Amino acid sequence: MAKVAQRIAELRRQIDHHNHLYYVEAQPEISDREFDKLLEELQKLEAEHPELITPDSPTQRVGGQPIEGFVTVTHRIPMLSIDNSYSAEGLREFDARVRKVLPGENVEYDVELKIDGVAMSLAYEGGALATAATRGDGERGDDVTHNIKTIGEIPLRLRTKHPPKLFEARGEVYMTRDELIRINRERKERGEEPFANPRNLSSGTLKQLDPRITAKRRLRFFAYGTGAVEGLTLTSHMAVLQQLKEFGFPVNPHIKKFGTIDEVIAYCNSWSEKRRDLPYETDGMVIKVDDIDQRRRLGMRSKSPRWAVAYKFAAEQALTRIGHIEISVGAGGKLTPVAHFDPPVRLAGTTVRRASLHNAEQMRQKDIRVGDMVVVEKAGEIIPYVVKVEISARTGEEKPFEFPKKCPYCGSKVEPDENGIFYYCTGAACPGELEKRLIMFAKRDRMDIEGLGEELAKQLIETETVQAITDLYHLTLEELLKLERVGKKSAQNLLDGIEASKKRGLARLLAGLSIPMVGDTTADILAQEFGNLDALLAASQQRIAQVKGIGPTRAESVHEFFHSSAGAELVAELKEAGLKLTEEKRAVTAGSPLQGKTVVITGTLKNYDRKGIEELIVKLGGKASGSVSKKTDYVVAGEEAGSKLAKAKELGVPVLSEEEFVKLIGS
Repeated sequence: MAKVAQRIAELRRQIDHHNHLYYVEAQPEISDREFDKLLEELQKLEAEHPELITPDSPTQRVGGQPIEGFVTVTHRIPMLSIDNSYSAEGLREFDARVRKVLPGENVEYDVELKIDGVAMSLAYEGGALATAATRGDGERGDDVTHNIKTIGEIPLRLRTKHPPKLFEARGEVYMTRDELIRINRERKERGEEPFANPRNLSSGTLKQLDPRITAKRRLRFFAYGTGAVEGLTLTSHMAVLQQLKEFGFPVNPHIKKFGTIDEVIAYCNSWSEKRRDLPYETDGMVIKVDDIDQRRRLGMRSKSPRWAVAYKFAAEQALTRIGHIEISVGAGGKLTPVAHFDPPVRLAGTTVRRASLHNAEQMRQKDIRVGDMVVVEKAGEIIPYVVKVEISARTGEEKPFEFPKKCPYCGSKVEPDENGIFYYCTGAACPGELEKRLIMFAKRDRMDIEGLGEELAKQLIETETVQAITDLYHLTLEELLKLERVGKKSAQNLLDGIEASKKRGLARLLAGLSIPMVGDTTADILAQEFGNLDALLAASQQRIAQVKGIGPTRAESVHEFFHSSAGAELVAELKEAGLKLTEEKRAVTAGSPLQGKTVVITGTLKNYDRKGIEELIVKLGGKASGSVSKKTDYVVAGEEAGSKLAKAKELGVPVLSEEEFVKLIGS
């Protein structure tokens, strides 16, 4: 046993050493295969001797079993936010405030890139990683240790023989652009919506209950400071960074120290353009007083330190004209206006030719017309959008855009929703939307048909192998093998996925059918109310409208969908294919403050992704809606909240911050 323990210890030492060389130093000494052999040997020995497994073993990085929920952690030292500055003058004002408190003293500033990721605090006790927590509200965050362990460059044990009693490393979890591209490419192939930017995906990944999902997404980490420390004295920020390096943390290499604010400003400006060459997103620079004692004397405000400031880069914008607006028909028949730019413009390293105008409400608010000169920007430097119209540039030739009365693809009648925000094609089998309907049907959170992505869906439709959703359930191996780039294994996997989808249940089926004005939340409400498809079919339009959260317009859409000739044929084919057309009643948390409430989410939240918070609202007995009306009970507003927040204020709907929402639900 002693020899086994020694070998396990040696393997762990070697694996940690090579992990550090690979992730932090970028100087690997062995091949991936040689590294895998070391890890495989360690896994084998630990499987044979489970009593020798320790929390800091490299085998614990690969992602264990899912956890049941997140535990709240109180930070020993609050994780404060940093005030923003948007100009050189703002930085000079910051410098003046600092020198007023420290008259005549030599002040030096450390300047570092502001990584666009998720702030994290890593607590090491006796040298071993004990807890990893998100920033949360600054005072309390979520324990995400199970996910942080999957990040290879974060040490599970400090690289020192004499660790301090307590050491909190603080830094930023982020994702590279290439990793986002890789993940979005895979999602596109599966027919899933792409993620908007690396920061949101990093945040959502850290909120996964299953660390195996996190491990597949290749998150990264930069350490930039410390929290609570016991048994170690550090007198400057540069000393902190050096200590972090010695303990095995990756520290951003582009940190420099300057003695004057003019040097600071020049360094910040030097990154305005060249930051685009970095493999990760940055949205500014952080300037910190280097001396720890000077920081102590400068002190804190209620939510931010007086010794630091963030300089935010101005978003790159371009001016162009809207040449024309075309209509795209999506899943569910929703019509989306798309602006085509004349001429195309360069933004954040790419040529932008078009941008979604989203819906009628946004076009009305911005008064967008065909021929308008507009300011274009990229959200998160990825997704282009129209910021505003240059009204002063109008010539009188510009024309207001009107949604068509008939679908440009199938000629069916086009109707707006109850709020006049979205327009829908009412055709039951619009060729302009069949491909997207097929992709939406196969989405992971709907019917979850693995392998049915955009390329395959296009082939199935172009070859007329699939002419309706239910044709999926009659596909044969021989038919699939006739398609381009479809092998026997992938074809069989698809057939297995289609067969498994029959058991998903009524809620996911209703969402997958792309019924106009029926998304995931509405589908869930209907499934919970009626329990089975036959009961829904037997209900009158008036009965459906009486269901809380549905209303007369949605009820009409649902009723017409199923009672049209195409709908009746669809139902018969679903039954013939053997799909599960029932839904079990879900137990709702007793006494929930969201019971029967309609909640709208707008903007970017710090601790929830959109899907996660909507599922939580439903679990607590509420309805997560996509639009604000007089019937809305709460609007939860995150960062960069837009028109929904404005409408909530206009209608007098209660608006909650993320922190207020958390307090409301008692989480």
